[in-house]
Amino acid sequence: MWKRLCLMALVLGLVSGCASRPPGAEPHPDDPLEGFNRAMWTVNYDYLDPYVARPVSIAYVDYVPSPMRTGISNFLGNLEEPASFLNSLLMLEGEKAATHFNRFWINTLFGLGGLIDIASDANIQQYDQREFGDAMGHYDVGTGAYIMLPGYGPTSVREGAGEVVDGLYPPLALLTLPQSALKWMFDGMESRAALVSQESQLDNSPDPYAFAREAYLQNRRYRAKGDAALEQQPALDDEFLDDFIIDDIDAAP
Repeated sequence: MWKRLCLMALVLGLVSGCASRPPGAEPHPDDPLEGFNRAMWTVNYDYLDPYVARPVSIAYVDYVPSPMRTGISNFLGNLEEPASFLNSLLMLEGEKAATHFNRFWINTLFGLGGLIDIASDANIQQYDQREFGDAMGHYDVGTGAYIMLPGYGPTSVREGAGEVVDGLYPPLALLTLPQSALKWMFDGMESRAALVSQESQLDNSPDPYAFAREAYLQNRRYRAKGDAALEQQPALDDEFLDDFIIDDIDAAP
């Protein structure tokens, strides 16, 4: 089923070409595949999200007990701490690197493998995940082509390469393919459900695709460069800098 869906989306993107760009709109320098990407956006935004990702995510939040959801979220987040530790080191963020390291060993040893967030109870701050793509951007490696994938959402050449590298760090490297798929699904459902209140902001945009694209690219620049990146970019709604609606598609199983 998924192979047929991806093939259909690919054909749709190839035949749509640049005609999908709104009349008079200038080509975006980071989006050379815009015709294909807009077709993938239609698949994700008009079909996969409203009929799969959104209802499944809301059902997960509504019917799974909160303590169980919290434990799953804690455990999955703990798996990412070693990668965040190493990437923070690469970015010369010594304090954050030490925090990621301490959170991992404390929660692993005393929090039942990470199910219980003992570190937060001990007032050890929880920082956002640091990815290898952030480290590359920190050292001025460009994002490369922006890509919208069916059933996955937005990414770029740099972020895709970064995900491959992050997957080489233990314990993420120890996950089997089914385990990695389950991690992606649970992470996506939590992210999708949390963004329900922001849906109207994207829906009311004159060009939702372009809005989501710029939000994604600004978010990646901010993660790599911090406040310096925002000084060089047009302003967008702050809520979309950390989480914006197209991340919802990540919840699609």
